[in-house]
Amino acid sequence: MRVPERFRLIHIVASPAALDKAEYLRIAPDEALAFAAPESIDDPYAIVEPDDGYAGLWLDAQEAEKFLARACEWELPPHRPAFAQGAVAGLPAKLWIERDRMLILVPAPYAADLEERLA
Repeated sequence: MRVPERFRLIHIVASPAALDKAEYLRIAPDEALAFAAPESIDDPYAIVEPDDGYAGLWLDAQEAEKFLARACEWELPPHRPAFAQGAVAGLPAKLWIERDRMLILVPAPYAADLEERLA
């Protein structure tokens, strides 16, 4: 059974123009998550802080497609890589979609729920 693990991400709040200059998991026009701290952000008022409030796991493309076919009611972006967010299996989720795999992230308190729904 696949068990979600805690992810340490970097939470960034900055101007949309500053966030446009790099590839982030964009959760709002002025807010993003990153896997690593950015070297610099072109916004003197940017806030960059560690965020370990998410749990998730990587699924290979076939596994992800099978799970999402029964657990996701909305259409995924057609291009890859892509970031999407919305309800998945009744949980608030963020998806980082690559060609061969997908990361499913949920708020850490929902880790056990995600594990149960993946089974």
